[in-house]
Amino acid sequence: MDKTVPSLAEAVAKIGDGATVMIGGFGGSGAPIELIHALIDRFVQTGHPTNLTVVNNNAGNGHVGLAALIEQGMVKKLICSFPRSADPKVFTEKYFADEIELELVPQGTLAERIRAGGAGIPAFYTPTAYGTDLAKGKKIEEFDGRSYVQERWLKADFAIVKGHVGDTHGNLTYNKAARNFNPLMCMAAAHTIVQVSKLVTAGEIDPENVITPGIFVQAVVEVPEPQQEEVLNRAGASYP
Repeated sequence: MDKTVPSLAEAVAKIGDGATVMIGGFGGSGAPIELIHALIDRFVQTGHPTNLTVVNNNAGNGHVGLAALIEQGMVKKLICSFPRSADPKVFTEKYFADEIELELVPQGTLAERIRAGGAGIPAFYTPTAYGTDLAKGKKIEEFDGRSYVQERWLKADFAIVKGHVGDTHGNLTYNKAARNFNPLMCMAAAHTIVQVSKLVTAGEIDPENVITPGIFVQAVVEVPEPQQEEVLNRAGASYP
């Protein structure tokens, strides 16, 4: 039942070429910077993993975190709702050079597709995107006089997320808005890897406060003082 791993490198070691990876966070809030950078370190050392499909709310900022992952050429396709964030230069350049694919998904639809993946619901209907380019090629049905677009679930081989307090069994809490997509992604991935600011023994988290039960988590690594994307970008940082 002990799901702790001793290092960031070991935590991401199973992510292989061509994997679909969900990355938690809403901008920098709840983004697992250290896990992303550990994945980049592995790529620099070994040339793997490549051709990743990444699911994230946005397309990264600056030259750290997700943006750095894209800049290294590790990402084949990005599924996101907000590719034009504060400083999306890396993604924008790759996209217009035809070096990365984009699947644009409205934000609420993205969250529900991930939730559906975790709940075992293969498809659902939403009025969002009806009549737009995003609905082209998708099944349309009418319910109570209104048209709805069929959307498919989103599942992943891996999720890398950021928690606040975690125990050795993988039970998690989150820090306020850093919760965002993280709990949904834990449920929708076959293998969930979590960095937590504080690791405690099983039973130390009040069950009433557990947001993600450990059954959805396969690996936990402690990062006591996690970096924040916005702070790194203000300092002009880049990775590696």
